Formats: sequence, structure tokens, C-alpha cells
Amino acid sequence: MPSKRVVADIMTANPVTVTPRNAIRTAVNLMREGGFRRLPVVDRGRLVGIITDRDLRRAANSPFVVREQWYDNFILDHIEVGSCMTPNPLTIEPGAPIAEAARVMRNHKIGGLPVVADGQLVGIVTDTDLLDFLIEILEHETIPA
Repeated sequence: MPSKRVVADIMTANPVTVTPRNAIRTAVNLMREGGFRRLPVVDRGRLVGIITDRDLRRAANSPFVVREQWYDNFILDHIEVGSCMTPNPLTIEPGAPIAEAARVMRNHKIGGLPVVADGQLVGIVTDTDLLDFLIEILEHETIPA
């Protein structure tokens, strides 16, 4: 019988990160370039938060307020990631069962979990990683006759 798969088997290792002092424009650009919806926030090698595309939309735009372009640019260039990130996010260890990651994400209604080992960020597991794993399982599933 095969051994149980763990988070390290499906996570994205060494994810793109930002620091709390980065301007939110930096996070927006990194997310756009990489097609990401969230970025771990790291300070001196330690995970201190996570910032999502939703956090950035809330910080940079309100559909109810009409502003001039210069004001939007000011916000993007001068508001720091640390002011709109989620501090101390839920995390998971690389050796945790994949089902545990899925359960935590479902129960907390979040789309990704930073993966931390010995206090250091080593990866991120996302809803896309979990769906890819599910597809892999289902494609190899044998259906009894």
C-alpha cells in the first residue's frame, strides 16, 4: 500500500514573497506577473503575514469613491503591504497530511496556507494545488466492474 502523501508533495516550494515594507504596488505587480492570488509576507526570514488580491483591491480601490489617477498612484506607491496584510496567518507543516491542509482551508474559508518548517517559510499550498491533487487521484482511480 502506498504511503500517505503530505503537503510537501503538492506545495509550491520557495514561493514569491513580499515584505511588510514593500509598497502595495509591488505586491500587485508580483501577483499579476505570476498569476498569484496571494503572497506570503516575510520579514527577516520569518513569515509575518499573508496578503491576498482581495486585500489589495480593498486597500487600493473603492467603487463608491471617484478619485483622480494621481491619488490611486499615490496609494499604490505609498501604502505598505504591512498595513493591509493578514498578520500571523494560519500555517501548516510540510509533513502534514494533505487532508489536514484541505480541512483547515475549508473550515476557515481560505484559499492558501503558508507552509512553515522550523519557523521558516518553505512553501505555500493553495486550493489549486489541492484540486490538481484531486484530479491526479481521480484520473488514476480504477472503477470496479
